[in-house]
Amino acid sequence: MSVKTSNIMTRVEPIIKEQAEAVLSQLGISMSTAMSIYLRQIALQRKIPFEMALPTTQPISFPSLSDDDFNALMDKAVESYASGKCIGVEEFRKERQKEIGL
Repeated sequence: MSVKTSNIMTRVEPIIKEQAEAVLSQLGISMSTAMSIYLRQIALQRKIPFEMALPTTQPISFPSLSDDDFNALMDKAVESYASGKCIGVEEFRKERQKEIGL
């Protein structure tokens, strides 16, 4: 017995698609199967199957910062980097690419 199917077309940023495909490949499932699982969970749970919430803090708006506030934030960032609390952009990129198998 064949199951009738419908097509869904959506637009997504290429990098997001590539990253998702890399993860799905490691899991051994196709994008189509993953989307089917997602839609089935929506139907079963009658909600988005993960928590969606607004951030508890508002992002910093550059135009709203005074020069002193901006400089204080930059000093804090430099201190965090110097103390090893954070890593540089290139190292961050390499780690994320390694995580998703790129």
